[in-house]
Amino acid sequence: MRAVTTSCEPVPDPVSVDVVLPCLDEAEALPRVLERIPPGWRALVVDNGSTDGSAGIAHALGATVVREERRGFGAACHAGLTAATADIVCFCDCDASLDPADLVPFVREIVAGEADLVLGRRRPQTRGAWPLHARTGNLALSRLLRRRTGLRLRDLGPLRAARREPLLALELTDRRSGYPLQMVVRAADAGWRIAEHDVPYRPRAGVSKVTGTWRGTWQAVRDMSRVLAEPGAAAEKPGTTAEKEVRA
Repeated sequence: MRAVTTSCEPVPDPVSVDVVLPCLDEAEALPRVLERIPPGWRALVVDNGSTDGSAGIAHALGATVVREERRGFGAACHAGLTAATADIVCFCDCDASLDPADLVPFVREIVAGEADLVLGRRRPQTRGAWPLHARTGNLALSRLLRRRTGLRLRDLGPLRAARREPLLALELTDRRSGYPLQMVVRAADAGWRIAEHDVPYRPRAGVSKVTGTWRGTWQAVRDMSRVLAEPGAAAEKPGTTAEKEVRA
């Protein structure tokens, strides 16, 4: 698995890129995250009921703020996807654990037609960046995903990029923690070419709403297990052929 490093070379015009940033009380992290959005890309901060002024901070820093009253990681992500207008949509956590600048090579890969969905495999930079319970849950889900789809993914992380219209055609329905997994499952069912690359993973700012505790982690695992129990999803292929071996 090769690491992907950010280059100063811009993504070729006329491709447009929106970055969806689901946000729930991330006032501390927002300045760091938004300053790392690549030039020319639009940041869509989806406020999911913050009470710490996150929406105001995002607006002041130049981001487009989308409000989603229905609580849930999937609800926030999908609100961002439906609000997006760019050719390519990226997703990134809003807690400063991931660097949105690492999405640049992901987008280049999509533009070049080398992959339909590019995912980041999180590589912890410190011992405390990825707690044991979160890694354990992720490993269990990766194995279940392999049984369900044949994909040999090593992570189900939130850093990812794909074209907007094919993403909408997947008709994603999960509005909780299963949303990222449902995207991968339905993409695999539709025959998308899926690539996975290493990205640095740092300690998040504040406390995680999902994987900060064993209880939160296993609630996420239950949500995702329900996604894996779905029958094969019917979604329109984005002009690709099925490939179950994940490209590194």
